[in-house]
Amino acid sequence: MFVFLTVVQAIVAALLVGVILMQKSEGGGLGVGGSPTGLISARGAADLLTRMTAVLATLFVVLSVALAAMAVGSSNSGAIDDSLNRSQPAPVAPADAPAANPLGAAAQPSGAASSAPANDPLGGASASQ
Repeated sequence: MFVFLTVVQAIVAALLVGVILMQKSEGGGLGVGGSPTGLISARGAADLLTRMTAVLATLFVVLSVALAAMAVGSSNSGAIDDSLNRSQPAPVAPADAPAANPLGAAAQPSGAASSAPANDPLGGASASQ
């Protein structure tokens, strides 16, 4: 039902955009005056477009409220999702675990492995080399 109403709302939105774009841009919309000459005249067409705009806008708002109510009703819990919370510290590897060498064993200079400090993140490559 939710997907069906979403598709209906998309169609209503497209029709609403089309009806708004068909109206004259001279400020004659929104019910300014009326003409008893009928639908064939320019004034009658403008009145029809104004009424269609009002109906489609009302339908769009009603569908929006209905979809929002359905979305709230379908949520599984009232808890706030904190899956993207970054305030928790990242897990730290144990101290006795060997450090991973991002450069690989073959990329290290021959004497750099023994002279590098244990906490060097680059595995022996320092700014002085």
